[in-house]
Amino acid sequence: MRLRSLGVALAATAALLTLPTTQPSAAAADTLLSQGRTATASSTENAGTAAALSVDGNAGTRWSSAATDAQWLQVDLGATATVTQVVLQWETAYGKDYRLQISADGSTWTDLRTVTGGDGGTDTHAVSGQGRYVRMQGVQRATAWGYSLWEFQVFGTSGGTGPTTCDTANAAQGKPASASSTENAGTPASAAFDGDAGTRWSSQAADPQWVRVDLGSVRELCGIDLNWEAAHAKDFQIQASADGQTWNTLRSVTDATGGTARYDVSGSGRYVRIHGTTRATPYGYSLWEVAVHTGTGGTPPIEGGGDLGPNVIVVDPNTANLQQKFDQVFAQQESNQFGSQRYQFLLKPGTYNGINAQLGFYTSISGLGLNPDDTQINGDITVDAGWFNGNATQNFWRSAENLAIRPVNGTDRWAVAQAAPFRRIHVQGGLNLAPNGYGWASGGYIADSKIDGTVGPYSQQQWYTRDSSVGGWTNGVWNMTFTGVQGAPATNFDTGPYTTLDTTPVSREKPFLYLDGSEYKVFVPAKRTNARGVSWPANAGGSSLPLSQFYVVKPGATAATINAALAQGLHLLFTPGVYHLDRAIEVNRADTVVLGLGLATLVPDGGVDAMHVADVDGVRLAGFLIDAGAVRSDALLRIGPAGSSADHAANPTTMQDVFVRIGGAGPGLATDSVVVNSDDVVIDHTWIWRADHGEGVGWETNRADYGLRVNGDDVLATGLFVEHFNKYDVVWNGERGRTIFFQNEKAYDVPNAAAVTHDGIVGYAAYKVADTVNTHEAWGLGSYCNFTSDSSIVQHHGFQVPVKPGVKLHSLQVISLGGKGQYAHVVNDTGAPTSGSDTIPSKITQFP
Repeated sequence: MRLRSLGVALAATAALLTLPTTQPSAAAADTLLSQGRTATASSTENAGTAAALSVDGNAGTRWSSAATDAQWLQVDLGATATVTQVVLQWETAYGKDYRLQISADGSTWTDLRTVTGGDGGTDTHAVSGQGRYVRMQGVQRATAWGYSLWEFQVFGTSGGTGPTTCDTANAAQGKPASASSTENAGTPASAAFDGDAGTRWSSQAADPQWVRVDLGSVRELCGIDLNWEAAHAKDFQIQASADGQTWNTLRSVTDATGGTARYDVSGSGRYVRIHGTTRATPYGYSLWEVAVHTGTGGTPPIEGGGDLGPNVIVVDPNTANLQQKFDQVFAQQESNQFGSQRYQFLLKPGTYNGINAQLGFYTSISGLGLNPDDTQINGDITVDAGWFNGNATQNFWRSAENLAIRPVNGTDRWAVAQAAPFRRIHVQGGLNLAPNGYGWASGGYIADSKIDGTVGPYSQQQWYTRDSSVGGWTNGVWNMTFTGVQGAPATNFDTGPYTTLDTTPVSREKPFLYLDGSEYKVFVPAKRTNARGVSWPANAGGSSLPLSQFYVVKPGATAATINAALAQGLHLLFTPGVYHLDRAIEVNRADTVVLGLGLATLVPDGGVDAMHVADVDGVRLAGFLIDAGAVRSDALLRIGPAGSSADHAANPTTMQDVFVRIGGAGPGLATDSVVVNSDDVVIDHTWIWRADHGEGVGWETNRADYGLRVNGDDVLATGLFVEHFNKYDVVWNGERGRTIFFQNEKAYDVPNAAAVTHDGIVGYAAYKVADTVNTHEAWGLGSYCNFTSDSSIVQHHGFQVPVKPGVKLHSLQVISLGGKGQYAHVVNDTGAPTSGSDTIPSKITQFP
């Protein structure tokens, strides 16, 4: 986090003292549409300057952004409106140049007004347009700081799709309620929403206190009735929230006299809160009843929850012909490497006997218990390579999660390649990572798992295991890396394949779907530091989200609907399928969960990006595949806008089992695949792959220059697989970055040395740390070459880093696969060259 100087803080204080005491006037027929509505922003300076504070009606609170030019603030008016005026009350850090824009869907924007040479203060602009969303898009700041607005006000008239009547029914009656405190067990929060005027909620005798109700979905709010007991509030606020975390003030009340009162409001939210700030008596706050009235006749909100769609197969131990269901899907998916079918098996808690679930492409299997041992398979989950003549190097895109397995013969077979996570599994026996016959294999990833017996990699070239326990580990080929693994072998990289760190510096397990009784929920694990061993069954610090808080995305859903659901405050659960996008998915709200089932696949069409994440805390991206479209995208996934600078150390964004593919299923093009601009992001297992086989493959046909570009500071990658890019596979520009385990192959199809010669160097490094970086550290790194188009190419090095005291690499190697090209050095100009066709690594234990 970068804080302002004292001088600017004093200037802000002076500005506060001269704030306008009355709101700027609008035309007589115009209504203030934005107050209390849901607001989002490209970034926030800190937790005290949230987007919601710009539409709360309080001229003493403000939104402020990160200190870069391309920042924005938008408000969702809740329904289409005719907008006639926009008023911006700037803090000292104002916009010199900016655009006011309007949108029907939050994705496609039309300019209402372009402002140049702004001088701060209060800007009042007459505009004309129709839409649901209004945005201030910054172009150029007037100061060294970000953009900062005390208030962002949109005036106009509701147009055709808004609420037409205010329902007399009480939408809050009988709904779940909670409170900051209760006076005693006889005055619970629920008593204020039970429809009984003889029961009440009362709080402890302190300021502030609140009581809130969950309406179950986002609703248009038009009226609040309060029936106070004698211990009433003198000053209070009526607030609404889409997610129960970020609150918009719909009405501020001062010098209230208690009794029964009706308040007209305008806003939307799933949660309604009465937030008391000053009591009228020495006692607490006490309400007999709170009634919430909602608008009818408008566009209905997007509902959360619902069924999981046609490609999720939910079973229990009594499901008839269960083995046949597994076999049918496997027969279709065993060799369906680039097909469009996607499947997720969900196993309800219980014991399953005699099952062998063979997993082919785009097939996932998960238990629905809170812990792995809740779902017991006395049988096997199997991945083998019979379809490819015993070669497991293409066993991609499948997963197993949250189960216990007792293998029939004592050892389960999981012979996978990249993008095939094995998470949160209890193997009550051994685990064989090689195919039958010990053919080639190129995996792999295990996390948060307990293997009671021995793990045998055998022919596996490389593997990363994190925060787990194993009964033993038999061998390895080139690169076996462990962090936080009980029972892991000791480091022996100078003579063998092992690199072992006792703990993982920062980790947070992937969110997962489970059953709480008969209700689906998503468990969101907590961040751990210096973790060792599994996170379960304690699951310390984690939280659960009901499925009703998720938009369950099914095949056919549009990007506009997905973005509207996000703007409404819902999380996303992508069911198995392929989703074509005509605009980027915009994830702007802190702590949003985007979770995929069955390798749900996002395909950006027409040159758009697939997904943008704002510079906010705690977004969880997990379990989906991004497949580049035929028209070049700038960046398939972007986490944080350029110039992001907010501090997320306490609650980082995580990217887990998010895979990226360019080509293979057809032509695909992108300049950048993944760009990380936010600080503190944790990348936990990704495979970013420019295809070397399949359809639409060629040096220019599926061109993608860069795999991963990291511009944010303090970013950690654990389990980083990046392959075959036209230029650098990884470029790291941020400070204090760390990588634990890196697997790479350089592009096979380099036509000749001239095509990759730059700055007098032949070949782009697989992993480049920028010359400006002062601190960086990485462990367990491997880059391989297989130049099938021109085997005479000699790549200068696999790794390129500045030689500085704070830049350290441990356990790194380069390998020529069968003599198809060579490396001259390992890192910079250091390390012996590879030679011949015997596939012998050239290694460096530590650099410098």
